[in-house]
Amino acid sequence: MITPRFIQNPHGPTLGINQIPVLSVDGLYFKDMERTGKLLPYEDWRLPASERARDLASRLTVEEIAGLMMYSAHQMVPSLAGGPFSATYHGKVFEESGAQPWEMTDAQKKFLADDHVRHVLVTGIQNGKVAANWNNEMQAFCEALPHALPVNISSDPRHSAAKAAAEFKSEAADTSKWPDGLAMAATFDPELCKTFGRVVAEEYRALGIATALGPQVDVGTEPRWMRVEDTYGACPELVTDMARAYCDGLQTDPDAPETAGGWGSKSVSAMVKHWPGGGPCEGGRDAHYPFGKFAVYPGQKLAEHLKPFLEGAFALNGPTGKAAAVMPYYTVSWGVNPNGENVGNSYSRYIINDLLREKYGYDGVVCTDWGITQNPAQEIDSFGSRCYGCENLTEAERHLRILENGVDQFGGNNNITPILEAYRLGCEKYGEKAMRARFERSASRLLLNSFRCGLFENPYLNPDESVKILGRKEFCEAGFAAQLKSVVMIKNNGALPVRARKKVYIPGRTIRTRKNFFRGMTDEQKLPGADRLVVEAFYEWAETPEEADFALCFIESPLSDGYCAESGYRPVTLQYRPYTAGKAREVSIAGGDFRENFTNRSYLGKSNTAANETDIDLVLNARASMPDKPVIVVVRMHNPCVLAELEKAADAILVDFGVQEQAVLQIISGKAQPGGLLPVQLPADMETVERHAEDAPFDYTPYRDSQGNVYDFGFGMDWNGVIFDERNAKYRNKTG
Repeated sequence: MITPRFIQNPHGPTLGINQIPVLSVDGLYFKDMERTGKLLPYEDWRLPASERARDLASRLTVEEIAGLMMYSAHQMVPSLAGGPFSATYHGKVFEESGAQPWEMTDAQKKFLADDHVRHVLVTGIQNGKVAANWNNEMQAFCEALPHALPVNISSDPRHSAAKAAAEFKSEAADTSKWPDGLAMAATFDPELCKTFGRVVAEEYRALGIATALGPQVDVGTEPRWMRVEDTYGACPELVTDMARAYCDGLQTDPDAPETAGGWGSKSVSAMVKHWPGGGPCEGGRDAHYPFGKFAVYPGQKLAEHLKPFLEGAFALNGPTGKAAAVMPYYTVSWGVNPNGENVGNSYSRYIINDLLREKYGYDGVVCTDWGITQNPAQEIDSFGSRCYGCENLTEAERHLRILENGVDQFGGNNNITPILEAYRLGCEKYGEKAMRARFERSASRLLLNSFRCGLFENPYLNPDESVKILGRKEFCEAGFAAQLKSVVMIKNNGALPVRARKKVYIPGRTIRTRKNFFRGMTDEQKLPGADRLVVEAFYEWAETPEEADFALCFIESPLSDGYCAESGYRPVTLQYRPYTAGKAREVSIAGGDFRENFTNRSYLGKSNTAANETDIDLVLNARASMPDKPVIVVVRMHNPCVLAELEKAADAILVDFGVQEQAVLQIISGKAQPGGLLPVQLPADMETVERHAEDAPFDYTPYRDSQGNVYDFGFGMDWNGVIFDERNAKYRNKTG
């Protein structure tokens, strides 16, 4: 285990070192990272970060710059046999190796030393103390290598209070739990989002994380998209305000020196995603998969999807000014390029160079989404295969094309070989001087973020201090209060609150066999309706409806998939019962793939059924079994869904966009009052969804319930009735 030393400058940053020499100049201390015995510009923390970054970039070899341009594949700490992204320790699986959980894997040692990788994506972490020690192991390993370049660790969101079904997520690992995505949007409170960003930054830095792969600021105009739950909703103005607030909270170090522009050792760089907006996927199919690669703009609303970037993440109120990095999405943004070229966003010179770099002047880091340069799989129903429109190029040619567009970094690539080959091809095409300058330009941008976050002075952690920061009481309390604020009550005929300690019947659930995120099969799941121990803190548990005073049905929004090997393209359904697409497009807007001999991806006339169809039966059966007792429904809403099938059978409906069961039960029991507002519309039926334009906000008909309330954007109820306050007043007039 590494035990770093810390040296406090009298008027300057603390230095964290393992064995590197230290220089004393004018009574101040500096790291001798180049080991010359002289203070070089990039070693001098008194100089502007941009000047230091340019100096160091000029000293790096092409191979070292190529290493900076890579962002590692997902890393698990520790990496367990048979788990996702598994690796070895000393040539053996973790369980047989005798390794400590914080030790580096064989693959990590290789890509840090041989491939010069310095940006590492961490996914699974055993706990905060393990994370801190793993960080120290990597930093000491890299400190001993030329230039002592520190590792910049990143993470996908890991504070979310509820597990999400859409994408493979990072787990909390001792952090506080907060509403995220649609749940945060349901608070309609950008200042709360800013507070969340600051808490994330403190806990991330305690884990060694200096870059956040987020926020996700796609406008959630397409209700069928599997990632809409991670957005801030369908209102471009609300998404913009949330994006700006979160980035300000995340990046601004409250203790930064005045000369540092808001950056410091408490900052976390935001990598805002996904340029130019991943929301309008045709038919709701997602671009992680070749069958969902197209984003379409039938409503001509591209400008609405750019707002959260141009007016939010790139126009911060705080001193850091703009998000430090941006990630384009996998999608082919169909019809956006006036020259008619339809390729993945990072491959598009128009989308990256002409729009992002030149027209809008963004000069921060641009990093591709993960795994877009590898050769495609032969099956269209596959996880990966994302070199959309450039399948005929070699891997090196793909890298060169992306670099030519102004992208700096390749997500999910640990292999230096194709980047070096791209450099060679670039030298043949442009000359070595021009290609070297192009590499240095990216190196300067990439190094700048590490300099600004203080990693060159102190990349090390005190694991005991990390444990004190992670899950701090005030963080957890603030997160739980935010969860309460995010729950939306959309129906209540007097059934809520249930204040007395009554008997509650909570039916179990079944989810049929279905394709999972990685396109493997997940077996049928039999799930309890809720955690009995959590429930019994509020109510008595009843085994049958007959002995209960009321029913509580915890369900999910419909789970469905827009493609299967047997029938090809099919509708992504937002209703529970079997659905046949009678009003879908006869001809898809976008199409074409080397694995298909057709271009029309229409699913007109095809059918689909939600994998959790029986969720509706929980409600209907409870109503039939308990005709004179309250039936309360809690919908864990990944996607805006059609509630017409069950609404009349429910006495009260709460929408949970991602909170702990305790938060929902606090509200049901009357210990807290619901205050959330819908950040999306809930559609009246699937026909209105089929008729809408994927890129257009608020263009489908919302559901009107049996009490006359319309489940529109900004709707919500508290114990006094429908909420009308400054929040929905501010944003409701933005619905067009």
